[in-house]
Amino acid sequence: MNDVSTPTPLWLRVLRYPLVRLLLLGFLMLQALGHSNYYMGLVADSPGAKIAVAVGMSLLALIVYAAFSRWVEGRSVSDLALRPAARELAIGLAVGAMLYSTCILVLVLAGIYRIDGLNPLSYLVPGIAMAVSAGFLEELLFRGVLFRIVEEWLGSWISIVVSSLFFGLAHLMNPEATLSSALFISVEAGLLLAAAYMLTRRLWLGIGFHVGWNYVQTAVYSGSVSGTAVEPGLIRDTIEGPAILTGGSFGVEASLIAFIVCTTTGIVLLRMAIKRGHFVPFPWRRAEHRPSS
Repeated sequence: MNDVSTPTPLWLRVLRYPLVRLLLLGFLMLQALGHSNYYMGLVADSPGAKIAVAVGMSLLALIVYAAFSRWVEGRSVSDLALRPAARELAIGLAVGAMLYSTCILVLVLAGIYRIDGLNPLSYLVPGIAMAVSAGFLEELLFRGVLFRIVEEWLGSWISIVVSSLFFGLAHLMNPEATLSSALFISVEAGLLLAAAYMLTRRLWLGIGFHVGWNYVQTAVYSGSVSGTAVEPGLIRDTIEGPAILTGGSFGVEASLIAFIVCTTTGIVLLRMAIKRGHFVPFPWRRAEHRPSS
């Protein structure tokens, strides 16, 4: 008996073209991010309600992403595999918090960051919502959609550059943003988060990095996250020093310290990913890497 496969319909072949998938899935994830920010703004005075909105929108976005991947792209959703999720999220949260804390430690040793006292532990709660929303939804958009599809299409190097550039440019819309702060974000965070995806071929580690960094930045160290308004966290602090070291009103992400710490970490992860064979070559070189039959 001959095995006759059903041809893929034309409309589905069109939907599976990389640029079409980028636009469609990117639009859906962008809508999730925008609606999350909008509804959190409506309940700004209730930390519990903001957390509920952030968690709910993140779960909805994960479901939409998985459904699109499975039924439109026709692939297994291995980048959201559940078995390693808890471990990789935990590692990411710890490393993200550690990276930001390392930057603060340097500022403390330099006499730029001074701890004046502590607020009640309840001050740790409000920062959860924004950290969860940005961490999950931005990683789905910039790594799950933009990096993954461009990498599949044009290779890892081009994807790193494109996704990092768009990630930095997106932060230009934030208050207090400058071209230099966007450049810093592009290199330090764009490389770090792309490398986290490449290393594991899953989104969980990068989500953990993103959530962990954003959370301790605001909830623990009372810092500004990418130029957003500063809200008091656990630590009452005083920061006095040159903007190149403090990041100025944009936050530590725009500092030379964060640039060095995060870029170095990203390079280490990228080297690890390449050693594991998780690097996608340029499309015109793939024939060289294709095993002979």
